[in-house]
Amino acid sequence: MSEDSGAADAQFARPADVEGSFAPRDGAPPYSPPPPTVSPNERAVFGRPPGGGPYDPAPGERLPPRAVEHSPVPRMFAEVFGAGPDARDGFAPAPGTRLPPSGPGPAAPWWKPGAARDPWRDPRSQFWLGRPAVFTGARAEQLDPYADTETELADADLADARPDADSPDGDEDVLETGTVRQVRFGRSTWIFTLLVALVAGVLGGGVGWWLTDHVHDALHRPDVSLAQTDNPVSRAPNSVAGIAKRVGPAVVSIAVKTPDEYAIGSGVVIDKLGYVLTNNHVVAGAIGVKGASIVVTFSDEATANAQIVGHDPTSDLAVIKVPNEQLTVAPLGNSDKLAVGDPVIAIGSPLGLQGTVTAGIVSALNRPVKATGEDGTSAYLSAIQIDAPINPGNSGGALVDGAGAVIGINTAGRFAISDGSGSEIPVSGIGYAIPINHARQIAQELIRTGHATHGSIGMQGVTALSGLQVGGYVKQVSPGGAGAKAGLKPGDVVVVVDDTAVQTFDQIIVIVQQHQPGDRISLTYYRGSRKLTTTVTLGKG
Repeated sequence: MSEDSGAADAQFARPADVEGSFAPRDGAPPYSPPPPTVSPNERAVFGRPPGGGPYDPAPGERLPPRAVEHSPVPRMFAEVFGAGPDARDGFAPAPGTRLPPSGPGPAAPWWKPGAARDPWRDPRSQFWLGRPAVFTGARAEQLDPYADTETELADADLADARPDADSPDGDEDVLETGTVRQVRFGRSTWIFTLLVALVAGVLGGGVGWWLTDHVHDALHRPDVSLAQTDNPVSRAPNSVAGIAKRVGPAVVSIAVKTPDEYAIGSGVVIDKLGYVLTNNHVVAGAIGVKGASIVVTFSDEATANAQIVGHDPTSDLAVIKVPNEQLTVAPLGNSDKLAVGDPVIAIGSPLGLQGTVTAGIVSALNRPVKATGEDGTSAYLSAIQIDAPINPGNSGGALVDGAGAVIGINTAGRFAISDGSGSEIPVSGIGYAIPINHARQIAQELIRTGHATHGSIGMQGVTALSGLQVGGYVKQVSPGGAGAKAGLKPGDVVVVVDDTAVQTFDQIIVIVQQHQPGDRISLTYYRGSRKLTTTVTLGKG
């Protein structure tokens, strides 16, 4: 050990006067109370009284009573609200004592001061209550009090009265009673009054009839003839009216009747042999049901029974056949040449209204749509989205382009969406149609074999909405299926299929179903953070 290291150890060694592990602490500094912060005035008011201990009074000690001096009550209040001189203990009079009456004495209810000057109370007054006044000589006169009260006598005198000499024809009966002259009408007067009323009624009715007849004639003219223009209406062949006139007869109304239900849809005549293309969900209710019938109604109101040639729930398409007598066949176009914004026309039987025509534009192309039928089957479609109104009954009808060619089969309309709380929000201007190129391929298979085939990838999944990747999340892979053979596993997120970016798992199913079994498609997917690519050979769906 060097000298430098020994000096360093000496600096950290235990002092000689310390026995424990730590040196003794310094003693606590002496306590000095802080300077007073209360003013003398505050101490005098709120401080402890002189001579008192920590608590004054001591706990449990009874305080001596102190008389409380109240300010005297003003004299005015004492006289008004105070007790009287004869009150005892503040009560006057004593409880139960009857109060003596006070105030002026009751006055007579009938005779009051000045009653002698009241004519209605003076029995000697020249006024009295009696019969109404009578008019004699164009002035009012009052009956004599005795005649006025003697009603029976006056009536008897009136009954015994005779015609006056001044009325020789007896039209008026006059009774002289004192100064009162009473008159009553005779029979002639009453007859004259009735004749006047009858003549007035006849004249009034005649005038009313004349006015009514002339007013009616003034409102109605039997010789009126409204003018009509003869200007010719020019309709271009590619106008909505021109296209509807050419294609409308090729669109039929389909009624499906079973013992339990009745449904209405539409269809398009696609071949002169009587084949009609429609939606699977239109005729699905009649498949395998005893007693079911399918009736097709043409544009000229003619009807025919139809039979199901084949149906494909996967694409929601079906073909039925009707007798081939003078049928109008719809021209089928090329849906691959459509562009967003192109004008389109929808023809069908919405709500059973046959031959209804609505117009709109192409809103979007290759829209993945999941259509669920009433029987619970689901169809995944790569649909044409349009804003032409599509209502129940339009299903299976024709979607026509501006040249008059059928470029789609109307299949579904969006009427409401859920807001997440169970209620629905109304939606308008959104309809879907199956592209005619895909529908033509399915229809040919159904006519040839009665069924259609589709490719299958052998996977199930959902849409990935969280994480870094957005696409189709694989939840389950069928053992031995096309996906399993290509190396796909649950948890993979598919983002590209055949050079097409996908954002939902429904898009993967739509692309796969448009291929045939044995077709090879490429997939790009994420497994964790690794981006991988594989080729899948599709199986048979």
